[in-house]
Amino acid sequence: MPQNSSEDIDVPNAPDIPGLAFRMFQGKGDYPAIVNVLEGCKEADQFELTTTVEGVARSFKHLYNCDPYKDMLFVEMSGEVIGYTQVWWREEPEGARNYIHFAILLPEWRGKGIRHSMLLFNEGRAREIAAEHPEGNLRFFQSWADDTELHWISLLRREQYNPVRYYSFMIRSLEEPIPDVPLPGGIKICPAEPDDYWTIWRAADEALQDHWGGSDLTDEILEEWMEKPDFNPGLWVAARDTASNQVAGVVLSSIDEEENQEYNRKRAHMGPIGVRRPYRRKGLASALIARSLQVLKDSGMTEVALNADSENPTGALHLYEKMGFSTARQFATYSKPMNVR
Repeated sequence: MPQNSSEDIDVPNAPDIPGLAFRMFQGKGDYPAIVNVLEGCKEADQFELTTTVEGVARSFKHLYNCDPYKDMLFVEMSGEVIGYTQVWWREEPEGARNYIHFAILLPEWRGKGIRHSMLLFNEGRAREIAAEHPEGNLRFFQSWADDTELHWISLLRREQYNPVRYYSFMIRSLEEPIPDVPLPGGIKICPAEPDDYWTIWRAADEALQDHWGGSDLTDEILEEWMEKPDFNPGLWVAARDTASNQVAGVVLSSIDEEENQEYNRKRAHMGPIGVRRPYRRKGLASALIARSLQVLKDSGMTEVALNADSENPTGALHLYEKMGFSTARQFATYSKPMNVR
């Protein structure tokens, strides 16, 4: 039978494979194994991701609603890590709680029942976490998948997860003309000074509260951003009301230098993008995006990427298309009520 490195680990329906073992997270010594697993999945799942030990360490320093020593499972084959899982949770503005999880497994070990057991382990851990939360709220298991992650999608569908939201990964060339979009009256562009970072971030968080599931711009995310060696708020474009000096809207862009080096390109990532309620329907979003495109072009980039909710109530997808972005691939959020077994 599969071996567990701890008697407390219950891995449902684990296949009987010689050398297969399960254990919990053991600290920073697991960071290289995480990188190796992600690197080993890139070709099969057709995703572009640059992961380093330093980046994993930064991410783990700022985990939110997740205790890796309790909420992760590592899978080994003859002592080598071949996969891992992670579970965490977040509460939507309406009060529903999502217990989010994933299970990454090297392609050569798929189709043997291992990843299915990992998924079931995640659900069991999510139920344990949910049992500690107040009753009365709707509860859902939740995961996501790119449309190229066929194995993971098949497992999710097998376990009665359904796609509940679709997203587009969009790209725009900066070699195409950038439109000149005037700012609405009473609005000015201000540089992001160090004292402004949190004010701008809070404004973005408020603007995104109307999105499906609410905003996920936690303090931990900005803290992690600020610790990255290529953190550059000079790429941010923030608009303020000239009368009140309140932040009206933002486009927060970044450049991942390691990713660009790996894929031999000059791509920037645009987002979060948000306009606060009082300033919507005035053309501010278009004006901010146009200015952001110019800032990124001036920084030496040749293309920009962003993620768009296909059903965003503000019509963001159509706005991005109007601004020259086109869909390169799609991904979806999958969900299942927690009472479904």
